[in-house]
Amino acid sequence: MSVFESSGASCRPITAVAWASNSSACPGRFTLIGQTEDGASANFIRGFAIKSGYFLCYSKDLSGGMVVVDVQVITDKETIPHGYCYIPEFLEHKASVGKKKRICVRIAPMASVTTAVLDLKLTAKNKTMVQQYTCLGDINGFVVWCLKGQFSTPAPQAKPRRVSLDMRSLSLEGAGPPQPLRPSNPPDVPPNVSCRRSKLDTNNLVEGVNDSGNHSNIHSITGMDGVPFSLHPKFESQSDTKYKYTFAVEEQAAKRLCPSVCG
Repeated sequence: MSVFESSGASCRPITAVAWASNSSACPGRFTLIGQTEDGASANFIRGFAIKSGYFLCYSKDLSGGMVVVDVQVITDKETIPHGYCYIPEFLEHKASVGKKKRICVRIAPMASVTTAVLDLKLTAKNKTMVQQYTCLGDINGFVVWCLKGQFSTPAPQAKPRRVSLDMRSLSLEGAGPPQPLRPSNPPDVPPNVSCRRSKLDTNNLVEGVNDSGNHSNIHSITGMDGVPFSLHPKFESQSDTKYKYTFAVEEQAAKRLCPSVCG
């Protein structure tokens, strides 16, 4: 009996086990065991002129968050253990395989366990053995071996953040000098005021005038209201020497309008 030393098996756990007719039928991210440890074909269907195959395959894809914590080989007359399930099959059309013995696995969430199945190997029956591996039993002339142990998971990689162009244009140094007007830099346009808002503002202005005691029409208010009257300094210097206004014209007009009062 030959003894094979376990080659450096990956510490990543096995997450799924299945049967496949060949590498083409093997699901994505699965590894097909095509040969035994002694170099023989690992096809579980034996005979001449064989058109279909029956190979064991496994996956170490951790995206599902589940790992295989145990594997067992049972006969067709045994009851499957509690918490176990038969491994799925990915076979070609019309492929038929005898199932006197079957493989079942127990799966658990990766976060709930610290040990799992790390590797699976096959050897010819009663001829070889693999050190540090556990013998699970024989199927169709092959012995199934598994390696269990503590597993490691790859550290998650932080995804780089995508910074938009608008964020890159921001600066903590404050706004720069005003830019010249261009088609790409138009001036700010005040929001449009609706006709209803204009009417309300006019009404408010009229009410304010009425409240102040001035009942004159709104149109009598001009831009000169409230501005004090004064002469330009140039004319003030000449008013004392060249021109005297006696208001005689106004006095005569007042006498014609109100003779009784003036008399």
